[in-house]
Amino acid sequence: MDQLIDLVGELVIAQSMVASAAGELAHGSAPRLLEAVALLERNTRMLQERVMAVRMVPVAAAFSRFPRMVRDLATRFGKDVMLETAGEDIELDKSVIEGVTDPLTHLVRNAVDHGVENAAARTAAGKPAQAVIRLSAMHEGGSVVIEVADDGNGLDTARIRAKALERGLLKAEDALPDEQVHQLIFAAGFSTADVVSDVSGRGVGLDVVRRNVEALNGTVAILTEPGRGTRFRIKLPLTLAILDGLTLGVGQQTFILPLLSIVESLRPAASDVKSVLGRGELVMVRGEPLPLLRLHALFGITDGESDPTRALVVIMDHDGVRLGLLVDQLLGQSQVVIKNLEANYRKVDGVMGATILGDGNVALILDAQGLARLGGRGGEGREPRMVEEAALAAV
Repeated sequence: MDQLIDLVGELVIAQSMVASAAGELAHGSAPRLLEAVALLERNTRMLQERVMAVRMVPVAAAFSRFPRMVRDLATRFGKDVMLETAGEDIELDKSVIEGVTDPLTHLVRNAVDHGVENAAARTAAGKPAQAVIRLSAMHEGGSVVIEVADDGNGLDTARIRAKALERGLLKAEDALPDEQVHQLIFAAGFSTADVVSDVSGRGVGLDVVRRNVEALNGTVAILTEPGRGTRFRIKLPLTLAILDGLTLGVGQQTFILPLLSIVESLRPAASDVKSVLGRGELVMVRGEPLPLLRLHALFGITDGESDPTRALVVIMDHDGVRLGLLVDQLLGQSQVVIKNLEANYRKVDGVMGATILGDGNVALILDAQGLARLGGRGGEGREPRMVEEAALAAV
């Protein structure tokens, strides 16, 4: 099946090359060729959709292992815990299901171990003696969201902050909002457990969850309420093989930005772009200030357009984080086959992979999550040859 998926991906690339070559012909000079190319494109997409459908499996394949696990752990820790599941018929790519099973296992284990209280503590707090852990899946846009929620005590923000200060992750003068403090539990080896067991508090923390989810081009977020419980939201792509994207031109380089991340594009006025000391640049969009990332500066491209009034700003949104990307031009929408970059090069923040375009050139596929992180710290430049090296490694 993996080989079949790879062959369909190569077919999509070949079809794109044929369409690109045919498009270079003068309009009307070869109408039958252009008609045949259009038919080939339609049939290739249908074939690709059918092959991808064969690879899709319901998330019930991952959920089925958890009822017994929860029963065994609850008995072991002397707790009364019920597991509820929903959305088992939602389908995901087989490789995504395999990759997300370990993060889900870790989250469910931690929910039973120190997410929910024992029956006596729950009764004293006015809660039902039986705790509930809910495992659910749902469609959200072109992605699938899997949630692990419990009705326990929620995260102890003060305790997390104290542990972060102890480990040097925070400084005493740092005044982070609670949401950012909660994100610190994803730091490597971070744990607030009092007792070290083979289930939690053993130095293998939620950093493993985030790392595994990000390897699937997904994201993980935390929603918590004191005394009411905690929810972990894992957002995943339907498939790892192919995506629809917008082709961006920056100097002589080409990038692909996933369509699902794009809100709009615009050409700003000079007065809309402002510099903020220590925060980089902002672009004003209908009165809303958004971080501005110059892709040519971020990736060390020397021939990119530096004047925002002569370039374009693509507004992207990732889990509520909006920012603007400064690019030279928009080259159109395309369906691309994702090639792994880490296997042949290295992890590049802001890049999820690469693809081969219809003209045979290699384009890097931008990672909305990584760009959102870079936007939060003002963006950091790359060495000038990074893009070329990554492109060569992807071929």
